[in-house]
Amino acid sequence: MPCMSFGSLLRRWRAVRHLSQLDLANDAEISTRHLSCIETGRASPSREMVLRLAEALQVPLRERNALLLAAGYAPLYRQTSLDAPELEAAHHAVELLLTQLEPYPVLLLDRYWNTLTMNTGAKRFLALFPGCDSGTPHNGVRLVFDPQGLRPFIENWELIAARIVRRVSHEAASNPADETMKRFLDELLSYPDVPSRWCIPDLHGAHSPFLTINYRWNNSILRLFSVLSTLGTPLDVALQELRIETFFPADEATRAVMSCLAEATV
Repeated sequence: MPCMSFGSLLRRWRAVRHLSQLDLANDAEISTRHLSCIETGRASPSREMVLRLAEALQVPLRERNALLLAAGYAPLYRQTSLDAPELEAAHHAVELLLTQLEPYPVLLLDRYWNTLTMNTGAKRFLALFPGCDSGTPHNGVRLVFDPQGLRPFIENWELIAARIVRRVSHEAASNPADETMKRFLDELLSYPDVPSRWCIPDLHGAHSPFLTINYRWNNSILRLFSVLSTLGTPLDVALQELRIETFFPADEATRAVMSCLAEATV
């Protein structure tokens, strides 16, 4: 993608957020005249102004760095490995969650749902389904869509897959700079038997507030729902993009099976 000026990037983010110049100027507490001059290149924003506008537009930290670069400033937000000494507290918190939520499956994911690590409960659960327990890094969303992955075992696959496509479509639409997310969405839509109607994103349609994933296993159905958690107020790119997904049993029968599986491995 060719380099864009700061003004062009700013207009694109404003359009994505469906804000007029007046709306953004009010949120950033500046005049519409000054904002117009910044967007057209007649005025150069200070570093502080770039950050103020990015905050008003709720731009992710990775893309705030891109805005700073476009305006001629050095990036502000680092991308640090979770194993780095300065992130010891965050690493400890993640490890605590992975351990304390046993026997339920917990996955640590990046922004594209690639699994960075998982707890023993997740490994036990994936081992129930042939072809899904290789132990190698995987992508949970791809597993749901892959005919050689979890897809054959999900009773309500079309409902779950449609919800996933809606979520990925929303993420792609909300971050126009993320070409990787757009390619990921195209990949999901290219899987066999994905309905063509999903190619038109339904970003505003109503949906149920609670959805379970129903897995066929051992002549029974395991029903689980997931909870996504993020780290609060991060100032590091990698930390902002981390997601912790925990799968909880949605009924007593599933809870009993997961407890029995854990006891069998003790």
